[in-house]
Amino acid sequence: MAIEEVGDRLRRATQALAAGSVPYAVTGGNAVAEWVGRVDRAAVRFTQDIDILLRRTDLPLAVSALEQAGFVFRHAAGIDFFTDGPEGGFRDGVHVLFAGEKVREEYVAPAANVDESESTEKFNVVTLEALVRMKLTSFRRKDQVHLQDMIDVGLIDATWTNRLIPDLAARLQMLLDDPDG
Repeated sequence: MAIEEVGDRLRRATQALAAGSVPYAVTGGNAVAEWVGRVDRAAVRFTQDIDILLRRTDLPLAVSALEQAGFVFRHAAGIDFFTDGPEGGFRDGVHVLFAGEKVREEYVAPAANVDESESTEKFNVVTLEALVRMKLTSFRRKDQVHLQDMIDVGLIDATWTNRLIPDLAARLQMLLDDPDG
């Protein structure tokens, strides 16, 4: 049931953004699921939250579009996000990442740009290259697991190190050298 709720929330949020003519791209775990699912649906992992990439200048449009779909805009601890209704929580919310900006000051690379995306039947999703870059930049344990999933299904391999800045290439090489971490 939880998986269906996340799918419904993702569909409602992306349809609202599209209806409001708000440029966006799905990123994070749902983007990983989209890419991995293209190769092996059985390898897709469940993710509870939704990460949406927006241009900062489009935030007012996004707020308007998502509020019309029943989401509630919040800003707490320096994070912009939407809860699914007034009783919704952060963990199962729609989290905003700003295109071309660092998510955290210490990150070596900024988030992707909204135009680094492609349209699918379901929603706009960041390109594989942008997603890999963002996952390598964050590089938390869950990001490493997502990257390993993409390696395991053959979406990324050692040739990708040539596409990345040295810090990110070293992180990818670490995962390639020790897949069991």
